[in-house]
Amino acid sequence: MRHSWRVLSLERRQASDVDEATDDKRDGYLSLMPEEYDGPDRPDNLDEPPPFFPFDDAAPVREPGAMGELIEVSVDGVYQAENNGSISRFVLVTDGERKLPILIGAFEAQAIVSEHEAKRADRPMTHDLIKTIMLRTDVTLDRVVIDDFWNSVYYAKLYLRHGKDEIEIDARPSDSIALAMRFEAPIFVADGILEAAMHE
Repeated sequence: MRHSWRVLSLERRQASDVDEATDDKRDGYLSLMPEEYDGPDRPDNLDEPPPFFPFDDAAPVREPGAMGELIEVSVDGVYQAENNGSISRFVLVTDGERKLPILIGAFEAQAIVSEHEAKRADRPMTHDLIKTIMLRTDVTLDRVVIDDFWNSVYYAKLYLRHGKDEIEIDARPSDSIALAMRFEAPIFVADGILEAAMHE
């Protein structure tokens, strides 16, 4: 964010300010920030991440857990809620009794709604393009499985068929559901995930 602020600030400077910055560069002012350090002034800890870097050895590691048997679900619809001017979108899947809302983005919401309402864009959207590519390469979508929940994030898998081979691909639930609807492929959710959603 600091770098972006500098760029925006530079664009708003007067022409004289830009000239001064150019003079500073000629005088060696900007040479104090080299891309690589050499010589005796080189810090000893350049190989260590900065203290604010989020991915260190202490970060939790996701370990897939057993969430129970897989239950087939259907797409109930896409809904949105507004809170203090912020709009959140959810796709709701259900097994007929239990309902699971999954937070999704605006683009993925549109991709699911368009297929749910049998609407077609003038030009192929991303998920339509993916389907076309898969079919042209003799690949089909066998099923979608949402079987893990970690750090408030749902995880899904695409199970593809290419001849006799089955291919498993990690994917977001929103993309997986959008593709499943285009292939009319079944969607499964782990029983433990559906059960946990009932108590939230």
